[in-house]
This record gives sequence, structure tokens and C-alpha cells, in this order.
Amino acid sequence: MKIISNLIEAHIFRMNNHELEFLAIKRAQVVSYPNIWQMVTGVILENEKAYLTAIREIKEETNLTPIKFWTLPNINSFYSSKDDCIFMIPVFVAEVEMSAVVKISNEHSEYKWVDKNEMISLLAWPGQKKSIEIISDYFSSENEFTKIIEIKI
Repeated sequence: MKIISNLIEAHIFRMNNHELEFLAIKRAQVVSYPNIWQMVTGVILENEKAYLTAIREIKEETNLTPIKFWTLPNINSFYSSKDDCIFMIPVFVAEVEMSAVVKISNEHSEYKWVDKNEMISLLAWPGQKKSIEIISDYFSSENEFTKIIEIKI
């Protein structure tokens, strides 16, 4: 069995009257895991840094440009019986302007901005739900730790 780290997750939020709103995107019928609500995900290209993959995938899947960007101190993981591999996935967080316009790619069929509780209820995997809890904890109020995990873009 191998351990592989060639995927990323990127959670996008905006501030609406001092409240976090998360971008939920629904996978299209024609892709793997159809109709699953999720955050931005993607494959790291050869010689590409994981955080640059996240920024690229955010642009490709939502047409959004982050105003701030962080690495989250949480690694998501899952086992694939098909590949007999454990996948380790770095998690990133992007803040976008309240007025930013979402334009989803053909990998997704719809999107919506939701609060923490709705985002948690939409997500299928426990590791993704845990990331939302951490993001909410770190970004709902002033937290000095966010300065440590910020990636300057």
C-alpha cells in the first residue's frame, strides 16, 4: 500500500456582516462523485506546489481570485480500495470579496453561499466537516494564529 499526496482541498469564504459564508459547489452529474456538495478540489500537477494548485483550481472551478490565502493546520485523508492507497490532502482557505462573482466550471452544476452549519450538513466526509469547524474557529473572530498560517499571494 502507498501513501499519496497529489490532491488539494480549498475552502472559500466571504465575510457578510461579520459572519462567515462558505462557498458550496455541487459536482456535476458527469464527474466522479456526482451531485456531491463540496469545496474546491483538484490534482497537483507535476512540479507544482500544493498551494499554487489550490489557487489555480479556485480560478478554474469558480473564477474567483482570493484576497487572502492560508494553509489550514488540518490534513484530510482517505483510503481508496480501488488503488489500495491512502491519500493525504493539504487543506487551504481563501477569502474573497463579498462582491466577487462566482462562475462555476462544467465540473459543477450549481453553487451557493451558506453558513457554517449548512456547509457542514452538505459535506459528505468527516475530514471536510472538521476543516469547516477549524475555519470557523480561526476566522470568526480576531485570531493571531491566522497570521502564522497565511500564505502571501
